[in-house]
Amino acid sequence: MSINHIVTPLDSAVLDSKEQYVFYHKKVDFALKELIIAVGENGLCNEQEMTFFKQYCDLLLYSIEAMRIKYMYDEEDNMKVDLTNSGFPNYLEFRYLFNDLSLRDNYINKLKDISELQNEFLDQLLRKKEPVRKDKLFQAASIVYYTSVEQKYIFNRFVQGKMIKITDRGQGNYMISWSFYDVSHNRPFICFMYFNYDGKDPNKEKEDIYEVLKNVADREMPIDTMAYTIDKRIKNINPKQIKRIDLGPFHNVFAKDENLLTHTVLESIAKKEIPIEAYALSLKIDEVFSGSTFTEGGYFSKQTLQKWSSPIPQSYVFAPHRVIQLLYNKNPEIMNRLAKPPIQISELKIK
Repeated sequence: MSINHIVTPLDSAVLDSKEQYVFYHKKVDFALKELIIAVGENGLCNEQEMTFFKQYCDLLLYSIEAMRIKYMYDEEDNMKVDLTNSGFPNYLEFRYLFNDLSLRDNYINKLKDISELQNEFLDQLLRKKEPVRKDKLFQAASIVYYTSVEQKYIFNRFVQGKMIKITDRGQGNYMISWSFYDVSHNRPFICFMYFNYDGKDPNKEKEDIYEVLKNVADREMPIDTMAYTIDKRIKNINPKQIKRIDLGPFHNVFAKDENLLTHTVLESIAKKEIPIEAYALSLKIDEVFSGSTFTEGGYFSKQTLQKWSSPIPQSYVFAPHRVIQLLYNKNPEIMNRLAKPPIQISELKIK
């Protein structure tokens, strides 16, 4: 295991009340759904990429909803939100979910019968006229969690997408996608690679391709380094374009990172210039394209590799109108360096 794979909960804030859980999950759910729509409407992904972008975001939303159910009435554990440069749950939360669901059958056998629990709820509410005890609510939430949450839909450290054939692009005849949750940034990344294949059917080698991507392209690194490493490790394909989307940080009241946009949002919330549910989302797209080729290695291990263009970074910010005004007023140098003006998305209103 490399040092990049070592994670700790030390840089995390703890959500320690039911109100915080409800508030945080509504914010994340709302912001990600707004982002999906805005990315498509603004042409940041083509139609094929959007299909996969939405699927990966849906996995993220599913996992965060599973966390909400798991922790809502749990008095022993609390969910942790990343403090470093993310605003999303700490990666360990996803690992805990995945490992926990591996033992689903053991837990289900220990759960109280649903009809018995329902009778206890009715007795408490109707006969005793008292609210249901928190430990009973936790039992009910555990039943929902262990009987409805599917382990295969939990966002893992590496999520492999499908390989598809492309017919209407100059950059490669095939496209493969993957996503990863970078453990040093606690943010999701979504990647697309377009490539040509020397043989007849790359699906015959897809397991080898997947294994290489999982081993060398599962963390944040310079995208040209990622491209060179993939090209070097997979000999029968010719990568033509790699596109990586860095999703985040999520600038909101729960974030405590050193990002200037986060500080602007927090400061403005503290001064009551914007409501507490105000938020903004950053998104960065890096791309590289292959050009000419070069030969590397000795006489018996000679390999032809691609020469890659300089990385093309494009930064975007998504926020409601009032937040965009504040960011322009207080961080004009950042706003003016964006690939396009801040993209307006809907304002979250929580009564």
